[in-house]
Amino acid sequence: MSAPRIGFMIGGVQKGGTTALAQYLGRHPQLRLPACKEAHVFDAPDFDERWTADAIDARFEPLFPGGFDMDSGILHGDATPISIFHPAFVRRIARYNPGMRWIVLLRDPVERAISQYYMERGRGDEWLPLPLALLAERWRLKGHEHDFGHGSPLRHHSYLARGRYITQLDVLTAAFPPSQVLLLRSRDLREFPQQTVEQVVDFLQLPPLRTSQTHGTVFAGEWQGRWLPNALRPWLGLLYRGELEALRARYGITLAP
Repeated sequence: MSAPRIGFMIGGVQKGGTTALAQYLGRHPQLRLPACKEAHVFDAPDFDERWTADAIDARFEPLFPGGFDMDSGILHGDATPISIFHPAFVRRIARYNPGMRWIVLLRDPVERAISQYYMERGRGDEWLPLPLALLAERWRLKGHEHDFGHGSPLRHHSYLARGRYITQLDVLTAAFPPSQVLLLRSRDLREFPQQTVEQVVDFLQLPPLRTSQTHGTVFAGEWQGRWLPNALRPWLGLLYRGELEALRARYGITLAP
């Protein structure tokens, strides 16, 4: 059995800037990411717990243009944001590659939830108005805790659940040592993209990019300016207040819009 080919994960969070980070990292000559950005291997509905690392690599390889680059200096990765969301996905990745390095972007959970809602609306997967969608989430997810199907409410209607970062980080750091987990704020990627990308490249133990990059706008096409989300902010802020306090106390991260 050969060593696993995927060495790092941009593992979350959804609507946290993972697409922008993947685009920036894709310019590094020693980094490779799937052409589709999100491989969705470990969260695939047909994932078989008996798969070996070689079998999992066989699922990944067609997603890289030209397959895996066999140069020993090349680092292959994945950028599937749902990877951190469910303990089953984290366990699968830990079995596949205990040495996996994780990059996790954390966004203010209120902004993240609202952003996901408008994404789902735009895709045609949400029909309820925002307040009802948030209130209905608990009942929508009930009974679907381990439903990984493409149409599962766990994927499409987990607006509040995905912002409960403490549980997700506790699972992740129980499976991987702190030295293999890089926690970043989405706000820093938006405001200081060059420095944030350099931090990631250093974390992956690769030489820095020798040329300066032009960085686009993170969170382009967002919901800012809509009156309803702004009206709901105080209520959502109360829901997440304990979460944010625990995140600061246990992981040293302060999130803000």
